Amino acid sequence: MIDITILTCKPYHQPVEVTPYIQNILDEYAYLKVALEAHGLVVQRTYWDDPDYDWTQTKAVVFRTIWDYFERFDEFWPWLESIKDKTILINPFSLIEWNIDKHYLRDLEQRDIQIVPTYFVDKGKWQSLDECCDRMGWEDIVIKPAVSGAAFHTHKILRPDREEKESLFKQLVTERDMLVQEYQKTITTRGEASLMVFNGKFTHAILKKAKQGDFRVQDDFGGTVHPYRATKAEIDFAEKVFAACSPVPAYGRADIIWDESGKIYLSELEIVEPELWVRNHPAAAKAFAAGILRFL
Repeated sequence: MIDITILTCKPYHQPVEVTPYIQNILDEYAYLKVALEAHGLVVQRTYWDDPDYDWTQTKAVVFRTIWDYFERFDEFWPWLESIKDKTILINPFSLIEWNIDKHYLRDLEQRDIQIVPTYFVDKGKWQSLDECCDRMGWEDIVIKPAVSGAAFHTHKILRPDREEKESLFKQLVTERDMLVQEYQKTITTRGEASLMVFNGKFTHAILKKAKQGDFRVQDDFGGTVHPYRATKAEIDFAEKVFAACSPVPAYGRADIIWDESGKIYLSELEIVEPELWVRNHPAAAKAFAAGILRFL
């Protein structure tokens, strides 16, 4: 019987070529594996859609680098529902189901968490970009799907470009729920901070910056990662976000940005398959393991 199965996706499972990017993934797994094995647990790793894996023979699965799920959601979700009663999911199914759709931001806002100003346009209920912006009093915006990752179908739209982008937005809304968010200029000047939280407690942070001329901080688009020392206010904010979840996740990441006055906003809460930069702060692996043990 396996105690913990760490989930990845097939390209990262047994790669023929280990690029620096894939090496980071392998390093993250190694740190967590050692921390779990220190508690006497048997740890294994596979990809989420492995057709030969017996999910009843592992006590728990921990979702890590399943970074193709949002592009294959029609396959991923039935698979997830098929295993949820066969083993323990960490983070649990209730949190995954909630967090996988960015409507969770609305829930957190109702729980006194300051989120990036957001307007929700659900599938089949198209409203023009002008209507959305006029209602909210916005000029420049970002649109993104409610289920996505790595800036998938994410676009910055300046006011003069709304008419040109209307057909794109209308097409996206026919296919999926969409978010319209007020564009925060500080994303290109200050960046976005990611605060890692394990078992409800902050451990470390990094700062992501977009490349010149872009607004997307993800490395897929040339974004870079930098050391970051979070302030007490930022740490308190991140821990408050996690305390607003039920149950408190074993692991995750609060991404924050600031408006031009320095006010903190939650841009994303990542508790399904977040990049956690444990390799930047190896001591966090122990806190990660402790969070997993709580659910196990």
